Amino acid sequence: MGQLPNTSYYAASAGAFAAQPRLEGTHDADVCVIGGGFTGLSAALNCAEKGLSVILLEAETVGFAASGRNGGQMIPGLNMYGKDLVKLLGRERAGQLFRLANEARSSVHQRIEKHSIDCDLRAGHVHLAAKPGDYASFTDEAAFAAEMLGEDHAELIPAEHVRDHVNVDGYYGAVLVRQGGHFHPLKYVYGLAKACLEVGVQLFENSRVERVENGALVHVNTAHGSVKARHVILACDAEMADVNSAAGGKTMPVLNYIIATEPLGDARATTLIPSGAAVSDSKFVLNYFRLSADNRMLFAGGEKYTPHPPRDIAAFVRPHMLKLFPSLTDAKIDYAWGGAVGITVNRLPHFGRQGNIFYAHGYSGQGVLLATLAGVLIAEAVMGTAERFDIFAHIPHHSFPGGRWLRSPLYVAGMLYSAMMDRL
Repeated sequence: MGQLPNTSYYAASAGAFAAQPRLEGTHDADVCVIGGGFTGLSAALNCAEKGLSVILLEAETVGFAASGRNGGQMIPGLNMYGKDLVKLLGRERAGQLFRLANEARSSVHQRIEKHSIDCDLRAGHVHLAAKPGDYASFTDEAAFAAEMLGEDHAELIPAEHVRDHVNVDGYYGAVLVRQGGHFHPLKYVYGLAKACLEVGVQLFENSRVERVENGALVHVNTAHGSVKARHVILACDAEMADVNSAAGGKTMPVLNYIIATEPLGDARATTLIPSGAAVSDSKFVLNYFRLSADNRMLFAGGEKYTPHPPRDIAAFVRPHMLKLFPSLTDAKIDYAWGGAVGITVNRLPHFGRQGNIFYAHGYSGQGVLLATLAGVLIAEAVMGTAERFDIFAHIPHHSFPGGRWLRSPLYVAGMLYSAMMDRL
């Protein structure tokens, strides 16, 4: 994968988190977590709170990858319509999975409240229908959610009222999920990391794992040290293939890019997104955007499926923003950055276990909420209660065709075709 840009609006505004040492020498622990993002930090924190000794290894710095670079959109549920979930799993299992996935919001909010994490939390998520058929699907999905959750989960917005929430043209309606929202993801990462330190988790940064040897005890090796643990948790998402080829074959890293404008001021920002909600649309190559706490437009549009970022990220993303918000032509772009997200073939997360190794990844755009829940479920499974973990682990998954070297060109061809169909 190409080198990702290392600075972002998030990095510039998250505040300080004390650098952690590099792993050196030999260590023992009940649990070794590989990956310092939402999944890894949540798993480490939950395991430590259950009385286990925990070591967490991060290849760069905590929040360096997707957890500290994403759009910050808190979207409840899964990246699959309910009717398709029922076809895949049957109604009973689909209902179990859907209800459990919707617990992810509570997992995140509880952590924010418990640890007093100041992460610019705001409520509401609006999903825009790019085609008439998409709005019909929203109607079906709202009914499915109400049936499974026992309450009205979503509010349908007809086309003539879209502008009450988002000041854009060209959409055929929307759905508002008030339980959704958005936040500053890197501030949340730092809050989880500080909570980990407070309960005794040993965090090591700049400690890239080179080899994991499974057995009665799992041996984890870096260039300068090693950890021997009863259990290992792989929380690497888009980089899973680097540490576990079998699990990594179930996901494909997709590069995504975001820009942040200069602060727009309260009045101008409110005219763009009157509801203040996070927003996404239903295009296959989607647009998603929101306002930051200081009223910048944070906008992501377009995706690249080759391993190298564009030379000028701002120039790559800005036309997508101006297509929806032409009034921002004069707005200066202060930040532009990228990151990789792991997606699966069916767009559902991939959980599993190999002996004493647990993993969760492939959130396919829903990781802001689901990854924290994953940490909760993995910790339960490590302690011997795997019923809820297994609801996710029993989702059927297929590897991307072509193996490690051919899967990317094949996937690129398919995605380019889907992008063309979007434009048509």
